[in-house]
Amino acid sequence: MPDARLPAQPTPPSWQRFAHGVVLGAALLLSACSPQQASARAAPESLAPLVKKVLPAVVNIAITETVSGGDVLGKIPPELRDTPLGREFRRRFGDKREQVAGAGSGFIIDSSGIIVTNNHVVDRADKIIVSLTDGRQLTAKVIGRDELTDVAVIKVQSDAPLPSVTWGDSSKAEVGDWILAAGNPFGLGGSVSVGIISAERRDLGSGPFDNFLQLDAPINPGNSGGPVFNMDGQVIGVSSVIVSPTGASVGIGFAIPSEAVSRTVAQLLSKGSIERGWLGVAVDDRDAGVTIASVDRTGPAAKAGIRAGDVVVAVGGDRIESSRGLIRAVAVVPPGDRVEVTVRRQGREIEIPVSVGRRPNEQAPG
Repeated sequence: MPDARLPAQPTPPSWQRFAHGVVLGAALLLSACSPQQASARAAPESLAPLVKKVLPAVVNIAITETVSGGDVLGKIPPELRDTPLGREFRRRFGDKREQVAGAGSGFIIDSSGIIVTNNHVVDRADKIIVSLTDGRQLTAKVIGRDELTDVAVIKVQSDAPLPSVTWGDSSKAEVGDWILAAGNPFGLGGSVSVGIISAERRDLGSGPFDNFLQLDAPINPGNSGGPVFNMDGQVIGVSSVIVSPTGASVGIGFAIPSEAVSRTVAQLLSKGSIERGWLGVAVDDRDAGVTIASVDRTGPAAKAGIRAGDVVVAVGGDRIESSRGLIRAVAVVPPGDRVEVTVRRQGREIEIPVSVGRRPNEQAPG
């Protein structure tokens, strides 16, 4: 997906002297509710109590990586290229190999120092420095990362327990719900912005597991990996992508739902990598449903008796509406476990138990 996924934005070392300020994004004006709206969750008159509760667990992430001068110039955000900062970058780096700084965000999910962020924030990092809201800077190491879901887990060491936040249930979030996004936009330091969930289940074409929450809260380069909170202060998403002609916020941002992130984080913490389920089929989305186009002769589906032409109706009792839905449903099944795959064949629905295999190639169809 060209220009949609946010890279870790290069930030000149001088930016690290900026104070870590907290910017309250907007004040919320509430209209009177009709009796039919009385049960809807109202936004508070001020978000200050929520910000004070959650912001200590939000961190700024600075990374360095070794790149050539040409690579550096290509990573300058478009909105900075003709500024004094952009000109200083061109003057300093030229064609030399240098350590270039980047900025991102993350949040502490366990008081022992476990931090969640985006994979694209840390995937090429030679060194990771985490800045806390109390001013401390701690070196972090990567525990595990997953490119397909754009999730990474890093860890810092601290003499005392660190402030942390908890997961919320993104499956209960609805379009129109208020959210608070926190992070490190443009490397300026801890900031927050407010908005609503404007859409769900967005597929941006960036990978087989796209299932983003669309947000109208301002999200900019540097917000990558930052948490998206519900009004209870629970993490229901992780900022990951903006779609913009300028590279800066135009009011549309996308977050990975916590339902997917928390599951990925749990696997990375326990195994250091992700093992996804695999059927060994290629599928087509047709009017009749998700149709099996071909079957890998040595794959789990073939061994279980699934045939080309079968239409997948459900996996584990959950209805399947699209090929991406099938991929996601199978991927979360641990390899080696059995799952009931319901197919429609010659007008009849048949339940077929399948021992799910381990996904041999991250680009495999299903």
